[in-house]
Order: sequence, then C-alpha cells, then structure tokens
Amino acid sequence: MTLHGLYTAIITPFLPDGSLDVDGFRTLVDLQLDGGVDGLVVAGSTGEAATMTLDEKRRLWEVAVEQVDGRIPIIAGSGSNDTRATAEASRVAEQAGVRGLLVVTPYYNKPTRSGLIAHHTAVAEATSLPQILYNVPGRSALNMSAETQLAIAEAVPTVIATKEASADLGQMSEILRHAPAGFSLLAGDDNLALPIIALGGVGVIAVISNYATRTYGTMIHAALRGDVAEARTLHHQLGPWYAANFFESNPIPVKYLLHRRIGIHLQYRLPLTPPAAETIARLDALIPVMPV
Repeated sequence: MTLHGLYTAIITPFLPDGSLDVDGFRTLVDLQLDGGVDGLVVAGSTGEAATMTLDEKRRLWEVAVEQVDGRIPIIAGSGSNDTRATAEASRVAEQAGVRGLLVVTPYYNKPTRSGLIAHHTAVAEATSLPQILYNVPGRSALNMSAETQLAIAEAVPTVIATKEASADLGQMSEILRHAPAGFSLLAGDDNLALPIIALGGVGVIAVISNYATRTYGTMIHAALRGDVAEARTLHHQLGPWYAANFFESNPIPVKYLLHRRIGIHLQYRLPLTPPAAETIARLDALIPVMPV
C-alpha cells in the first residue's frame, strides 16, 4: 500500500443507548468520500476504540470496507497495550477486508526497544497487512525515538510507515533522513502537517478532516505538490479549528461539531463525557464560519 495525502481518523457515532450507530457511521463515511479523502482510519483513538469490543470494531471495519467499495483504503486501528490482543484484532481486521493497520505504541506498559520490535513482529506473524506505527507519547506515555522507529522498520518488513504525533520536528527529520526504502512518515498532528510535508512527509492522519474535509484536503494536496503559498494561506485560515479540536480531549469537540453540523447523536462512551458548557459556548461561537 502506497501512502499519500489525507487520511481521516474517523469518529465513531453511538446511539443514545450507547450502541454503535451503524447508519450514522455510513453517513460519515459517505461525507468523507464526497470530501475527497485518500483513506480512512477506523477505530483509532479518535474513534474511541479504547471503549469498543473487538466485535464492534469488526463491524465498523466491515461496514467501512463495504461502504467505500474499493474507492479508498480502510486502515484499521488494531493496536493496544496487549500484544496478543493486537495480533488477534489485526487478524480480524484482515478478515474484514481492510488494507492496512495503524498500531499504536503500547500504552502504560512502557516497553523497551526489544519489546516494541517483538510486538510488531508478532503482528507481522499474525497478518500480512502493512503496519503503520503510531507514535503518540501524549497518550501512550512513551516516545518511540527515531532510532527505535527505524529499528522496527528494519526488523519488520511489513512496517511501512509511521504516524508521528510527538510534535518533535527534529525527531521526524531524523526518521526521514535515515528511513529505509519504502518507509514513509505521516503527520499525526493536524497543525504540523504543513511543516512535516516540507520535511518530506507524505501526508497526514487527521482529526480536523472529520468536518473540514475539503478545506484541509486542499491544503494537504497543495503542500504535497509544492504550492506553499496556497497551503500556507489555508493553514492559517484553519488555525482556530486546530485549537478548537483540543478545547477538551479529542474527540469530544469534533464529535460535538458533527452533532451540530449533521445531527449525529451527542453520545460518548465513559470515561468521555459531553463538552462542558463553556466549551460548547466557545465552539458555538465558531460554528458560523465552520469550514467544509
């Protein structure tokens, strides 16, 4: 699988009783297709995967694959802090028909480099699908250094890319400078996609594109073709929205914005809760100029 462009980390809508809103999910997938995304990540952290069962993830992966009908790749968020569970989820994702896996750094355990290599090796032994590392120290409590990520890429041939959400451009430069052939870097922070592409990144796995699909996608593709002026203009226009997505923990704000835009249920799974009144007021003040 060749990675290039905008991949949306899509939210998971729930019904008022807390169950999956499959019809709402189909609507969201169609909106992404209409917006011209290059792929979707289903059941990642933005999709509240930590509170979903494997059967629920399987259902979402199957629905997404069916809905896109081969037009764009579906990437499954199959990672966890349990290697056996990650390998099993990855097998299930392959059976569901996805094209790749996003495998988060095992959180809480804080494994060593050898443990991380063994973790991704176990996934490679369970499935032939390509893996994307997901380095997100703000959630996992462990930063995978450039050296560690490159060691994993060298040791595990099915590891083809990293989603880098460390916000450390120096670290990303090191990865890009020494990356083996066929290993790519995707931005993991929406507001850093432009400088990361300038360094040699191939795109982004984004939150903002859940609702600003066309605007953000235009910015990403302008950057990728070297149109810095257009990309910079759109990047600055989107500045307030980069911030808005993190008024509270992701995906609390983005889910509220989609509730307001298309009427999905304002339903989260505990321990996430609806946004506080002051957050709603801040988001509502932005909605009249919400990008598409």
